[in-house]
Amino acid sequence: MGIRSCALALLVVAALGGCASSVEVGAAPPPPPAPVPEPEPDGEEFTRITTFFATDRNYVATAEPNEAFGKQPDTLRYGVATVSIPRDHRMGEIERPFLSWITREDPSRHIVLLSADVMPSDVFFQHLSARIRDTTGRNALVFVHGYNVTFAEAARRTAQMAYDLGFDGAPVFYSWPSAGSFQGYAADARNIEWSQANMERFLVDFFRRSQADNVYLVAHSMGNRAVTRAIINAARQEPRIRTRLKQVVLAAPDVDAAVFRTQIAPALAELHAPITLYASSGDLALRAAQQFYGGYPRAGQSGDGLVVVRGVDTIDASAVDTGLLGHSYYGDEQSILSDMFYMFRGVRPEARAMLVGRHHHDGDYWAFRP
Repeated sequence: MGIRSCALALLVVAALGGCASSVEVGAAPPPPPAPVPEPEPDGEEFTRITTFFATDRNYVATAEPNEAFGKQPDTLRYGVATVSIPRDHRMGEIERPFLSWITREDPSRHIVLLSADVMPSDVFFQHLSARIRDTTGRNALVFVHGYNVTFAEAARRTAQMAYDLGFDGAPVFYSWPSAGSFQGYAADARNIEWSQANMERFLVDFFRRSQADNVYLVAHSMGNRAVTRAIINAARQEPRIRTRLKQVVLAAPDVDAAVFRTQIAPALAELHAPITLYASSGDLALRAAQQFYGGYPRAGQSGDGLVVVRGVDTIDASAVDTGLLGHSYYGDEQSILSDMFYMFRGVRPEARAMLVGRHHHDGDYWAFRP
């Protein structure tokens, strides 16, 4: 299939909207506590979440935070963004205006990017380190988005995840120059490859200068292509990454499955950090990506080609209601967020009640209960 035909296939997906035996194990853990919001100024009907970011998108000098960064590759920059979470926020939702070109954003009803300020790297790390020192255990959540995501969408998703997870730490995101459109798949594939060196530079900088002792790295979709290789290379430059990286989550990775099995997974295992891969047979976006790459399966797909490799906890999320595209379930689904909640607190898959153990010819894996 040619690039033009594949782009058409991805548009069709957008229009649509999206041999194993079972052994039950584990006892039910207690329910997760309510999120830990930041203090709210008097009179406001929303919570402000401070997020820290690195980006190699082009910077646009504008007072409108949603338009502060474009879709072209540029210099690596650091900054701080503020995002609102409405008081009646529902877990797993990113509340937005129904018709954004008609209805204005309202922080009391919607998740809104309120500000995005660029700053020198030394000032950035001063602010970040101060935030991390205020947490119990010096924690940080680092998120890297996938295909078809704008800077503003990445900021909103980071804040929503941190809030829903009740994460006691600094939320950080890396926003690479995705075109933010379904038609931009080929451009995104090029740009994520271009961003890998900058992402590696950021990760080395982050582990050397942030003072974070417990780092939880979450990558989604196409973002996994750069994250997996960048963290491997960064650990070779900064050995302390191996002791401070507490969890790597690969959500719906749009990575060639064979390349992941033979090249990426063995190198990731050398980091000696827990690695979790979420896959789904209902992921229509990855199905389109598979066709784009000549029929070669992606690591985030399940079914007969499910990726089960040593050193990686594979979780089949096919039983989860993944929405129209079935691609952003990692942040949209309460069950996935609940699973990540316990994962980040060191609970192994066999002790997480929402999972059931299964056997594959390549080894054991886990699946969400129907």
